Amino acid sequence: MPAEKKILLVDDSFFMLELMGRAMVKEGFYCLKAESVEEAFRILAVEKPDIIISDYEMPVTNGFLFRQKLLEDNSLKDIPFIFFTSFDNEEMMMQGLDLQAVDYIGKDTPIPVIISKVNNLLSTVREQHERSLQELRITAEALNLRSVPQQSPQINGFGIEFWHKTFQNYPGGDFIDFIQVDDQYTFIVLGDVMGKKWGAWFFSFNFLSYIRSAVRLCVLDGNVSTASILQKINNVICLDPVLSDVLSTLSLIQLENKTGKLLYSGAGDLPLVYYNAEEDKVRTLASAGLLLGLFPDGGHDEHAIQLKPGDKLVAITDGMIDFEDEAGKKSDYNLFVELVSPVLAQPNSFEKIKNVTFLKDNSKEQVDDCSMVFIEMNLTLS
Repeated sequence: MPAEKKILLVDDSFFMLELMGRAMVKEGFYCLKAESVEEAFRILAVEKPDIIISDYEMPVTNGFLFRQKLLEDNSLKDIPFIFFTSFDNEEMMMQGLDLQAVDYIGKDTPIPVIISKVNNLLSTVREQHERSLQELRITAEALNLRSVPQQSPQINGFGIEFWHKTFQNYPGGDFIDFIQVDDQYTFIVLGDVMGKKWGAWFFSFNFLSYIRSAVRLCVLDGNVSTASILQKINNVICLDPVLSDVLSTLSLIQLENKTGKLLYSGAGDLPLVYYNAEEDKVRTLASAGLLLGLFPDGGHDEHAIQLKPGDKLVAITDGMIDFEDEAGKKSDYNLFVELVSPVLAQPNSFEKIKNVTFLKDNSKEQVDDCSMVFIEMNLTLS
């Protein structure tokens, strides 16, 4: 299991890398080591450290050029960066600080002092992050902005539950909604805006706004086909100058409250897991639709199911199948289905699904937002 604090050390001196690396590991850091800037970027392609400490004077590409390249990459520019150098040149130090380096550490600095500096910096960054999150939550709540509902809908004859867990406490791109347009229809929405953290979270409200409007307008026009509604949502997003460059998955489910008939269409989403109680079998329902906004013609199809007592349906975002273990990051939808299938025939399936998935396995780490919607028909409808 990776350590909580991940650091990237970059230095062309093998001796210095080993010395610093061993000291950092002893203090609870997970150390990534690179003897060149080129090697550092190969590591950064698959790993995201909490902090980078880099030598200045290195062959081919020096520390300043390394820092400049990091600043040009939106996914890397905000990682705290410290120069580790034997130089004591004020002009050079100012140049480094102009590149938004948070500090300079001399190579003659005692190791315990270096570790203390790094720990203090990470503690400050963490505190600022938590303060920003709290301020954003307060603002969002004041504006009544929510990408996930506060509670599940109550529908006679059905048990509908949802579960949502953000990645590292950041609001992300996953969104959930339950749209009860009248006594006859309930629409269930589950989506995932491509991207990470703040940007994806803000865009999720735009997508939800279009989805809610399209559902209500189509129902008023007497058109309750999920494929048709999804195509209308896709058309509007393709015409939006901002959202047309932002892709999102979407699972759209329509439930007839009084009959148990269910329609499902998807856009680039993961297949639903469907348990047929009468047959005691689990199968998956895969949509043919493309990601929202990818092309004007999304190619959306539609699945129809007549739910009966005991039938269950599970919809998930890709965070539920993504995980990280000692071998690195992985995605495995088939393993998810294999894990949840045995518990779908059991009582209290919703809670048991959470207990058998990756997040309950201490050897695996969450790498993305995780969201799940669970539907069960539990009564014979009149």
